Amino acid sequence: MAKADILFESDDHRVVRYADLVKGEGIQANQFAIRHGSHGALIDPGGDLTFTPLTIELSRHLNLQGLDYILASHQDPDIIASLPRWMLHSNCKVAVSRLWSRFLPHLASTFVTSRVGEQWQSRILALPDEGARLPFGDTELWALPAHFLHSVGNFSFFDPISRILFSGDIGASLDGEEAAVEKFDDHVSAMAGFHRRYMAGNRACRLWVHMIRELKPAMIVPQHGGYFDRPDTVASFLDWLEQLECGPDLMEPRQYRLPPRVSTYPE
Repeated sequence: MAKADILFESDDHRVVRYADLVKGEGIQANQFAIRHGSHGALIDPGGDLTFTPLTIELSRHLNLQGLDYILASHQDPDIIASLPRWMLHSNCKVAVSRLWSRFLPHLASTFVTSRVGEQWQSRILALPDEGARLPFGDTELWALPAHFLHSVGNFSFFDPISRILFSGDIGASLDGEEAAVEKFDDHVSAMAGFHRRYMAGNRACRLWVHMIRELKPAMIVPQHGGYFDRPDTVASFLDWLEQLECGPDLMEPRQYRLPPRVSTYPE
């Protein structure tokens, strides 16, 4: 039975997190749905591993024909590989960085593109680097620049009603807590290796943190692993990320050497 965590709920607004739809060898990933009245948005829906269970779960919270948006933080398979199926089975528009919008047709077969036809390009919202405020019923959803963390064209998304920040891979953890983080210091080890390798430098981290502090989110909810839902854990995460050395900051000449003459490539 899939687990749906309701992160926020008011009379006409609900935010739901799905955390265990990936089965088999696929990496754990979170998917998010926002319903506002008759309007719906889906954040980082994933690939074929999650499409069927996610549509079943979504039907409990919103009508797929009322799905306004799919919001894709970046282009990775665990973010958006199921795009062709959403294009076929809903009328949603897909918001993604302009850097990746022209690559999305490569995810679809000729059968899908022929079925969707000329609508394909008109349904792709190519987000400018500075982000955008997307109309969502009588409210908005915000796309916030998060470039190079880790994709060159990357966005975080913010719901101003719940004040939840959907941070994509920023804050992602592996093998740590998978619900709300209770003790931040104990959780760091589950984030550290991923961030040091996948984030593209401290300057980008510091710029993003500065922007998010101005936003003052109630929660920061990544696409993998646990999330931060209290002022102390939100603040601790931002402090940690602001000081993090990662990516090129850690590169040395020894990591850019010709391979040895005797191959050590595994069989």
